[in-house]
Parts: sequence; structure tokens; C-alpha cells
Amino acid sequence: MNRTKSKTELSRRTYLKATGVAAAGTVGLAGCAGTASATGTLATQVTDQPGDIADFESCVVTIQGIWVKPSGGDDDTETAETEGDDSGTDGDQTDGTQTETGAAEEGTEAEVDESDAREYHEFEEPQEADLVELQNGNTQLIDERELDVGTYEFLQLDVTDVEGVLDGGDEAEVDTPGSAPLQFKEPFEIREDQVTTFTGDFTPVRRGRTDRYLLQPVASGTRVEYGDEAGDGSQ
Repeated sequence: MNRTKSKTELSRRTYLKATGVAAAGTVGLAGCAGTASATGTLATQVTDQPGDIADFESCVVTIQGIWVKPSGGDDDTETAETEGDDSGTDGDQTDGTQTETGAAEEGTEAEVDESDAREYHEFEEPQEADLVELQNGNTQLIDERELDVGTYEFLQLDVTDVEGVLDGGDEAEVDTPGSAPLQFKEPFEIREDQVTTFTGDFTPVRRGRTDRYLLQPVASGTRVEYGDEAGDGSQ
């Protein structure tokens, strides 16, 4: 049992309502102009590096969509202040490498970007991933789509449900912090007619001595690869 679904539903619906009319107008204008932007492919994968996942018999996460933020976007509302924050990635990006910044860390509200500059992409069907099966370098592809060529500041997973069962058979409460969702602050590029593979690493972390867990990003396991550099660890 968890509260993730109710926390994320309002944010997603509010965004879609607010942007629906504008998006329709944009599509109409693009059709009149008769031109199309250059695009590339974003392949989104998930994995689980060691946290407290060893406590679980299964930990099934349902993902409804992703948020991405193009660089240089307008940050009019609810933009996080991250200056002076040393807990995230350093922004350096090397093709096919991962950012080495430590184990799972709980974000804070000040570190999360919820500005209108984000783009939301809903999946045709919700995707389920059992984190127990995604250890030891295993990954699962949850989405593949075309995006406009450019640089993006982060990728965020829209987790709508989590069902956790502990090794002994008891149900565990697994959630994402309400003020700090699974937002991976790893910049990436979309290159024309190429595939960018973004692997988001996250894990359940036990809270004290209770059976309550929080899903938290693992910066050291989150990586971006381009073209043929993507590894073959998929399920």
C-alpha cells in the first residue's frame, strides 16, 4: 500500500489541462508552416543498484510517463533553486559514462524542478518493472520515443503505483517523497537520427526500523549513452 498514486495524479492532470490548449495551437501552427523539427530517439531504461532491495521478494513499480526539461526553458513557476547544492550531479557529461556521485540520496523540495518548462510524455500503456529483477546491471526498457534535437536538463519518472512484498511475505509500504519525486538530474542530448539511452537507477531505502521504504535515485548508477554505446543488460 502506498500514497504515490494520489500524489502524482493531480500534478499530471493539472499539467495536461494547462498545456492541452497550447499544445493543440502549436500543432496547428506547425501544420500550417509545413516544416518539422529535426528529431532523435530517446530510449528510457530503469535499473536497481543495491540499496535495501535485498529485503524484498518483489517490488513492482508502475510508471505512467516521463517528464523532460529542454535546456534554456522558461522557468516561470515553481522552479527549484539548486545553486550551492553539492548533492546532485556536477553536470559533466561524457558519452557512454555514468556520473560518479554516490549512493541513493533523498532529494529535498528545493532540489526538485516543477516548472512549466518541463514536457510531459504519457505512455500508451503503463509500464511495470520489478526492481528485484533489475539488480546486478540488469535493465528494462520502458519507453522509446522521438524528441526534438537539443540538450535536456533532466528526466523524471511518473511513478503512479508501487507494490512491495518483503522476503517473509509481508506487504511493505513503498513510496516516493511527496516533495522530491524520481527526478534524475543528469543532462542528456537528443541527436538527429540517433538513439540516446537514458538509464535511471533508483532503489527502495528503508526508513528507520519500520517496514516503510522510499524510492530514491542512485546518481552513481544513472547514465546516458549514445548510439551503439548502450550496454546490453536489458531483460
